[in-house]
Amino acid sequence: MFLWGTATASYQIEGAVGEDGRGPSIWDTFSHEPGRTRDGHTGDVACDHYHRWPEDVALMAEAGLNAYRFSIAWPRVQPTGRGEPGKKGLDFYDRLVDALCEKGIVPAPTLFHWDLPQALEDEGGWLNRDISGYFADYAAIVAERLSDRVKMWITLNEPFVHMVFGYGLGVHAPGRALFLDALPVAHHQLLGHGLAVQALRAAGAEQVLITNNCTPVWPASDSAEDLSAADAYDTLHNLLFNDPVLLGTYPDFSAYGIAKLDFIRTGDLETIAQPLDGLGINYYNPTRIAGPGSGGLPFEDAGITGYPTTAFGWPVVPDGLRELLVSLKARYGTALPPVYITENGCSYEGVDDQERIAYLDGHIAAIRQAQREGVDLRGYFVWSLLDNFEWAEGYHQRFGLVHVDFETQKRTPKASYHWLKGLIETLKD
Repeated sequence: MFLWGTATASYQIEGAVGEDGRGPSIWDTFSHEPGRTRDGHTGDVACDHYHRWPEDVALMAEAGLNAYRFSIAWPRVQPTGRGEPGKKGLDFYDRLVDALCEKGIVPAPTLFHWDLPQALEDEGGWLNRDISGYFADYAAIVAERLSDRVKMWITLNEPFVHMVFGYGLGVHAPGRALFLDALPVAHHQLLGHGLAVQALRAAGAEQVLITNNCTPVWPASDSAEDLSAADAYDTLHNLLFNDPVLLGTYPDFSAYGIAKLDFIRTGDLETIAQPLDGLGINYYNPTRIAGPGSGGLPFEDAGITGYPTTAFGWPVVPDGLRELLVSLKARYGTALPPVYITENGCSYEGVDDQERIAYLDGHIAAIRQAQREGVDLRGYFVWSLLDNFEWAEGYHQRFGLVHVDFETQKRTPKASYHWLKGLIETLKD
């Protein structure tokens, strides 16, 4: 069964940040610091999904979606990231999973979508190797409660983005600007992934994935300098998070003046390279790279022109998704498990969102072409079900199939929602 789904993340939609024993996350802290988010917006209320989830499940069912990728808030399950779980937090996800199953919607929870418990960040966050073990403990708690109904699990969401934006550049929570000194964050996330896979398997999980944000990397020219810069960027963005999981090795970091990754210990790579049942891929656009860059980096973003752009200013390049999928198949061969597009979407204003319809139509055509070229693709999840809190952009970017009035919380399905519903109905015939 091909999965047609939509995706959300806990901090972006749930709200209720102080209810039922939930502890603070790094995003609670970060968004309340002046100047961190646009117009000082926070996820305190967001879409109030914590209270309005029945309506949101009904919207998915009405659209004919057969899968829902949501994330579980670690601080809602373990307020400090360790110790006994909070019953009310687990009860919430229990009710949500039951409702999805009743509607014939496959629940596909992600265990970590960037809302690390603040108490763990106070101990070093993902720079602290111990967090990997705590993450596995948390995975075991959630799986023990839900694995009788949840068969598909995702460990991490976009560890590249969390490392670079959260710890490298400081534009996301927790707001650290460590540049290349953030590399241990990659390893500890991946180690946590491997340990969590083991914990999920022990609890009876049938399908386990990781979701990586990947991008085709285009050199700005055919010059040796730009080609080398593109390779260096590809190493950081794509290979750093795919190679250890699929091949059990790290890529060469000599382009960054790094001969050895000193944070790796004996046995780590074997733990990271646990067999997977699928690879989640989030795709938004290609990246065009020139070299060398500033600040000691061997690359710089050269920007992409000649394509339409979203309200976020991102280029719309549907064929980049086909290119990415085919390149993954070429690089990893039989090591590549079935692929799921776990996020693909765009920001546009308005309810009559014809631009989003064109975007989705183009990207769905791209995945069909990738399938014809031999990619084993088994699902497509639109980002996102609802307009929501878009991280540092606050409520200024609208990615939803459903419009949300953040004053009244009224949900209004957009033209793209009805278009997708029609597409799914056609595919069922």
